[in-house]
Amino acid sequence: MKVGVLGSGDVAQALAAGFLKYKHEVMMGTRDVSKLAAFAKEHSGVKLGSFADAAKFGELLVLAVKGNAAADVLRAAGGEHLAGKTVIDPTNAIQDAPPIDGVIQSFTGPNESLMEQLQHEFPDAHFVKAFSCIGSATMVDPVFKEGKPTMFIAGNDTGARKMVSGVCTQFGWEVADMGSAVAARAIEPLAVLWCIPGFRENNWGLRAFKMLT
Repeated sequence: MKVGVLGSGDVAQALAAGFLKYKHEVMMGTRDVSKLAAFAKEHSGVKLGSFADAAKFGELLVLAVKGNAAADVLRAAGGEHLAGKTVIDPTNAIQDAPPIDGVIQSFTGPNESLMEQLQHEFPDAHFVKAFSCIGSATMVDPVFKEGKPTMFIAGNDTGARKMVSGVCTQFGWEVADMGSAVAARAIEPLAVLWCIPGFRENNWGLRAFKMLT
């Protein structure tokens, strides 16, 4: 596939590298291409451009930016370039505020999610929540002695969820499809739980969630 990755941080680079590893074509969109100079040097196949360039390029899009910047980045990408496309959404509604006893603060309420807000503003795109509750180091080909970890996904479009499920499987995950976008209200807070040992104990080691049945 042609994949447009919106963002230049750790998550964007980890997922872009994963798509390149599995022989997809990748363009990364950013406000400042110089931020990706080192990445591009290490990954010769990657293309660089603006948010709009990457959104236009991709058959599949990845929104890998800070949650409080997500809507602005999508506006810069252009609604016409989002229409009809699946958008993998690993964003979280994290406030620019210190954690409380390790618990990061969110700018959404308990009965809404950031992805629902984005879906409402950009109704022609097909958002799928994924890769939001793990660290960038384990996003592609995670290795745990307990076996494959679980990637929870959610989104309103069945075809989009199927596409993202295929990506997660290719990247080494067991997939748990939680259904429509409202399920993002349960998935997004998992990032809060994942971060607590990091903020309380400076333990940012490799960890992930697994659903047992």
